Amino acid sequence: MKKLIFKWSELKATFWFIPVIIIISSILLSIGLVYIDGSFNFSQDGIGRFFFVNSSDSARSILSTISAAMMGVAGTVFSITLVVLTLASSQFGPRLIKNFMYVRLNQVVLGSYISTYLYCLLVLIAVKDDNDYTFIPSISILVAIIAAITNIILLIVFIHQIAISLQADKVISDISDFIFKQLETLFPEKMGDVKKEENLDISTTISGYKQRIYIKAPKSGYLQYIDSEALIKIITKKDSLLELYPRPGRHLVQGGEIGLLYSNDLWEKEELETIFKQLEIGKIKTSQQDLEFSILQMVEIASRALSPGINDPFTAITSIDNLSATMCYLAQAQFPSKYRFDDGGTLRIIADTLEFEGVLDAAYNQIRQYSGGSPSVIIRLMDALTTISGFTTNEKHKKAVLKHAEMVLNIGKQTIKEEHDLEDLIKRSKKILN
Repeated sequence: MKKLIFKWSELKATFWFIPVIIIISSILLSIGLVYIDGSFNFSQDGIGRFFFVNSSDSARSILSTISAAMMGVAGTVFSITLVVLTLASSQFGPRLIKNFMYVRLNQVVLGSYISTYLYCLLVLIAVKDDNDYTFIPSISILVAIIAAITNIILLIVFIHQIAISLQADKVISDISDFIFKQLETLFPEKMGDVKKEENLDISTTISGYKQRIYIKAPKSGYLQYIDSEALIKIITKKDSLLELYPRPGRHLVQGGEIGLLYSNDLWEKEELETIFKQLEIGKIKTSQQDLEFSILQMVEIASRALSPGINDPFTAITSIDNLSATMCYLAQAQFPSKYRFDDGGTLRIIADTLEFEGVLDAAYNQIRQYSGGSPSVIIRLMDALTTISGFTTNEKHKKAVLKHAEMVLNIGKQTIKEEHDLEDLIKRSKKILN
């Protein structure tokens, strides 16, 4: 069931899902309204004469005008969307294109214009004006006019949304919001019950198993998702222990060793297949269980902003500020243990897990490397690390923050030529290094 839910969520996240649903709905709506028009006679007296069409020529003219206009505007919308994707790719990086493609409003607008065109086309076919029979779907035409008015409003909203979505601050803010939602989901992340590591004797536990079975990747690609609950049930059922080397986000090579299975019984090929089914391997990275991927999206924006071609330190500083908020959260979070237990307290999985230092490296290494010669960015990096240090209570985490502060100070001494800027950096560094 979890696999089915995962696949369904993937389907809903595709760019074409909403437009296709809207188009199918418009086709069904046209059929339904034409049927209603053919089954009932609507009075065109009183106020109705201002809204209902009573001429087949007028009906065809209205539907033709709306359908032609919708296709023309749909082409414009597609063009605007492609321009936005091109600008986003050059300014923010190609990996952020899908953030623009998956905006619901963009999908609704594209689907709405195409579906209105198809709706008018189908209703236009239903208009009849023969010598023996005349049929004018008045209600269907009225709905087409309402849809045209709605689409005009949607176009105004769409242009407004496009203008906002290209602002760097808005892009960074959206990524930051997504990261915080991801943090709440992944920390703590459980794969069975976690025990205290200091009481574990791993070598003794492993020596209790007679069989060693090497697990090899079934295909090449990125490890996107691990169904942890199902995996631990499979291992528990066979009374075994699995040491899994990669974590979500790592690239696997077909036939490469990805784990070691300790067991007292031999595993059949079909039983090993059940382990592979709990690992989702794809051609691209996803952020579903990979926090570093989301953080690197923010880092890419900052890195591009610091490139000589763009030279936008303000955007880099905004990225640093949002990354600082993320790292402050992680400084207080309980990182999951790599040792996972079943309900009976038996060690079942040894997994590779995220560490604070690794996430800190992913967040600041590249920005620091690209910040040489930009005093404002280097100084903001030092301020950010000082803020993170104030939230850090774990001694290991604090050492990682101090290491980055020293590296920032070193790059400042090497690249900052203005004496007063360097003095400012050294003064700020004393808050964390002394």
